[in-house]
Amino acid sequence: MNPLASTKYTGRMFMALAVISTILFAAGCGSNNSVVVTPPPGGGFSDSNLSGTYVFSTSGSDSENEVFLALAGTFVADGKGGIASGTMDIVDPEVTAPSPVAQPITGSYKVSVDGRGQATLTSSVYGTFVLDFVLTSVANGVASHGLASEFDKNGTGSGTIDLQTPVTSLSQLQGPYAFSLAGDDVNGNPDFTVGAFTLDQNGDITVGVQDFNDFLFPYLQLTIPATTTAVTLGTGTGPGKLVLTTGTFGTLDFDFYPVDATHLKLIETTIAPASVLAGDVFTQTGASIPNGPAVFTLGGLDGNSNPVFVGGVMNSGGQGNFTAGLEDVNDNGDVSSAQLSFSGNLDAADSGPTGGRVVVNTSGFFPYSNAGVGQWVIYPSSGGLLILESDSTAMTTGAAFAQTSTTLSTSPGYGLNLSAINLADPILGEYPYEEDDIAEFTTTSTDITGAVDINDQGLTGSESFSGTYPIPIDSTGRGGVTANAFDYYFYVVSPTTFLLLENDQTQTGAGVFEEQSAAQSQVAAKSHISMVRPVVLPHPALRRK
Repeated sequence: MNPLASTKYTGRMFMALAVISTILFAAGCGSNNSVVVTPPPGGGFSDSNLSGTYVFSTSGSDSENEVFLALAGTFVADGKGGIASGTMDIVDPEVTAPSPVAQPITGSYKVSVDGRGQATLTSSVYGTFVLDFVLTSVANGVASHGLASEFDKNGTGSGTIDLQTPVTSLSQLQGPYAFSLAGDDVNGNPDFTVGAFTLDQNGDITVGVQDFNDFLFPYLQLTIPATTTAVTLGTGTGPGKLVLTTGTFGTLDFDFYPVDATHLKLIETTIAPASVLAGDVFTQTGASIPNGPAVFTLGGLDGNSNPVFVGGVMNSGGQGNFTAGLEDVNDNGDVSSAQLSFSGNLDAADSGPTGGRVVVNTSGFFPYSNAGVGQWVIYPSSGGLLILESDSTAMTTGAAFAQTSTTLSTSPGYGLNLSAINLADPILGEYPYEEDDIAEFTTTSTDITGAVDINDQGLTGSESFSGTYPIPIDSTGRGGVTANAFDYYFYVVSPTTFLLLENDQTQTGAGVFEEQSAAQSQVAAKSHISMVRPVVLPHPALRRK
C-alpha cells in the first residue's frame, strides 16, 4: 500500500466540481494517471529520446494533508520505454520516512511526438508515483533537459528532469556554490532559505553563510562553519550526502542527486521533528550580478499569509543596484492593472564577503508601495541571482536572470511548466490548494495551440491548450497571453527561455516555458535556470481558524 496515497481529498474536490458548471478537466476527470495525449501536428520526439540516467525532482504539496511534499531521484531509461533501475527520495512532514529515505525504483515511460510524456516510478516502500514531463533540449537524439510535475493522486509539485553527467570524485565539486531551498519548518509553516558555501577537494566546507525567512521571521547571515566530510558521494543511482550546520537551525542533512558538478538537487532527510526543505545548488564559478536588463519572478506569501507571485524586468547596475524596474503582481487573485515601478539600492553595510552575498533595499517593490522599504538578499550563481526576501513584511523567493533577448520565435514548439495556487472560495468552503501544469504548444504572432496536463491537488487530467496575445511583446520583452487553461504575462530571458506570471483572479502562480528542439537536431544542453519554488502554504490547522 502506498503510504502517501489518499482518498480524503476527493470529497472536497467533487463538492467543488458539482457547483462549478464549467469543469476544468473535460477528459480523465477524477482518474489517476489518465492523460488524453493529443499532441499537435509536428514534433519529432519518441521513447528513444529518453536514454541514459536522468535526475528528477518536484516540490509541491500532498493531497491528503495539504503540506509540503518533495520528490527527488534518478532513473535509468533504456530508450525503449523501460526503467530497470533508479533511486527515489520522498519527504513529507506528516509521513514517517523510511531509513534510508532513498529507495530503489523500477518503472516504465512513454514519450509522445510533441515531447510530453510520463514516467511511472514504483518502489516496494513508497508505492507508485508518476512523473509528467515535457522535453525541451535534445542533443544527438538524446534528451538532456525537460520540465516536470508530479502527476498522481498522492499530491502535486513542479520541477525538472535532466540527463546526468556523473560526479565520480569529490575534487570535481571543489569550489564555491550557492543554494535556494523551500519547504516546511518544524511547525509545518513555510520556510525559505538561500546561502552559499565553498568546498575543498576533500568535500569539506571551508566557509559558508545562510539566510532564512521562516514564516515572516528573517534569520540573516548565519554562519555555516567549516565542516569536515560535509559531502560524500553516492554509488550507482543512489544519492550523495550533504550536511549544513547553523547555530540557529541546527544540523540539516540532505541527500543530493548531481545533475553534473555544477548543479545538485537537494532533498532534506533530517529525522523528524525537523524542517523539510528541497531545492537546488548551483556553482558560483564565473557567476556575477548582471550589468543591464534582468528578468525575475518571485513567489511566496504576503503579510496576511495569502499566496503572492510577482514578475517583471529591471535594469541592473552590476553591483546590487536596480533602476527602472517594472513588476506585475498577482496577490491572492488581486492582479495589478498596470506595471508597478520600483528600484533597489545596495546596502553595503549589511553585505557579506562570503558567496558574493549582497543585500538590496527596495523602494516601491510590492508589497512596499505603502509600507516603506523592503529588503532582498541575493547570491549570484549559474542558476541566476538567487533571491530571498529578508524582511518581515512578506516572504518571497525566486531568481533573476540577465536578459539577452526581447523577442519570441514563432517557428519552434515550446514546453511549459506552471506551479500555481487555486485560491480560497468562501462560497464553496474551499481553502487554497496547489495546481501544477505541464504543457506543449506552438505559436504564431497572434495565437498559441497545444495541449496541457493538469494536476489539481491529486486530481489529474488533460485538455487542449489554446489562446491569443492580447498584450503584444513590448521593447522590454514583456507580453501577455489569454488562454483557456490560464492567463499569463511572460518575460523574455533569452531566445529559448521565458518566465511567466499567471494573472488570473481565481489562481496565482509562476513558471517557465522553453523552446523545444526537434529530436533529430544537434542542440547543446540548456544552461541551468532556477525555477520559482511552489508556494508552501501555512499548516492547514493555521489556515482554518
